Amino acid sequence: MNRTIKRAAVACLAMFGLLMINVNVLQGVRAQSLSDDARNTRNFYERYAVQRGRITAGGKVIVAQSKETKGDFRFLREYPEGRLYAHVTGFFSPESESAIERSENDLLDGSSADLLLQRGIDLFTGEPTRGANVDLTINPEAQKAAYDALRESGKRGAVVAIEPKTGGILAMVSLPTYDPAELSGTNKSEVFGRYDELAKDKSQPLLNRTIENTYPPGSTFKVVTAAAFLEDDSSRGADTTVDAPQVLDLPNTTADLPNYGGAACGSGQVTLRFALERSCNTPFGKIGIDLGHEAMGEQLEKFGAGKPLAVPMSVAKSDFGPKEDAAAVAQASIGQRSNQMTPLQMAMIAAGIANEGVVMKPYLVNKITDPNGDTIDEADPEEFSEAVSSETAGELTDMMISVVANGTANRAQIPGVQVAGKTGTAETAQGQQPHAWFISFAPANDPKIAIAVMVESGAVRGGGEATGGGTAAPIAKAVMEAVLK
Repeated sequence: MNRTIKRAAVACLAMFGLLMINVNVLQGVRAQSLSDDARNTRNFYERYAVQRGRITAGGKVIVAQSKETKGDFRFLREYPEGRLYAHVTGFFSPESESAIERSENDLLDGSSADLLLQRGIDLFTGEPTRGANVDLTINPEAQKAAYDALRESGKRGAVVAIEPKTGGILAMVSLPTYDPAELSGTNKSEVFGRYDELAKDKSQPLLNRTIENTYPPGSTFKVVTAAAFLEDDSSRGADTTVDAPQVLDLPNTTADLPNYGGAACGSGQVTLRFALERSCNTPFGKIGIDLGHEAMGEQLEKFGAGKPLAVPMSVAKSDFGPKEDAAAVAQASIGQRSNQMTPLQMAMIAAGIANEGVVMKPYLVNKITDPNGDTIDEADPEEFSEAVSSETAGELTDMMISVVANGTANRAQIPGVQVAGKTGTAETAQGQQPHAWFISFAPANDPKIAIAVMVESGAVRGGGEATGGGTAAPIAKAVMEAVLK
């Protein structure tokens, strides 16, 4: 009898031990995976039990907020101006987030350690968990001007504007766009179905073209080549004479480098200023060959290209291209070949020149406040890189002023404001229309805004209005006017 009881007791102890092990495994090892499991409906409902914080632009315009409802889901996400800010705010779907909704998620949903005291107060008072509010650096007027002007072009493209002295992003627009509300509902079937439709759309509306994709920058890159030329010898300036043949003979290839449309560039020797005004290819191709791949790549890196960057969303790396032969360097030096830039990187180049050679780290989040409006964190502008000397920046500014006043960018002129800029028309795949580019900053003597505009397939061969100066420059002008008005 005692033996039977002992066996039963041992069996009970063994089962109890196994039960404790299982509990510990569930709580300590599998807790997170079980919580994240899509079949966990409790987790699904709790996701909407939190009053997520607001996302605002310029401290005044609400671009995302949570609205209380009387249904099974207590709070639903709203985007009052969804399409306008879609690529900045992102979406809050039943199982994931994107853009600012993702990068600032622990603040927006109240789970951040910075909100521990607030969570304790809410628990004590019985209030729902409330998240922090995120205020963006976006200038609402600039954002709308960029959106409207790019949409009127009828093309896909990107506009990104920066405050040169701080790095604050004033506008970030990518077209085509989408409505975040369609991806933020509670009906999984509808949300996921709509996401799949957008993901398969050939126009790529989910793609943030300002930071997630790179493009050949065309002649806008000539400001980087000019910077490398000036930095290589301090005695050089905007009026230094450079060789400008009608066609540049490239080594080891029969595909020589002509100027746009096969035109001549002056009389064969011109000033650097004239070459940039008329956007001649041959002088900048020769400069690239003379300086070499390493010097050109180093100059681009000084503008911040290739360095890890988040704004807070991750930014695709821009690159001059792999080391090949001299012909490839010439083509890359005029923004072609393997030269690939994000619109944000080109805006950083313009901003660096505007800021006397110093590139500030770009950022989107201006301030974080708790549910009561008290500041938790605030942006602290920081230097990202020193691109060129202040003297070189002054020479480049002088030349870019000439491009707008006397050269290819006259459609960027603003009455009473001195504008500095550079146009670009970038060749793409065979048979495809080229991209239209424009980078700029204003006022030239005290810059408040630096901008890059890229219009996909926005320029048609044949010159005239269908160039970076005709397609992209007017968009930049509209945005600059919105900031400077």
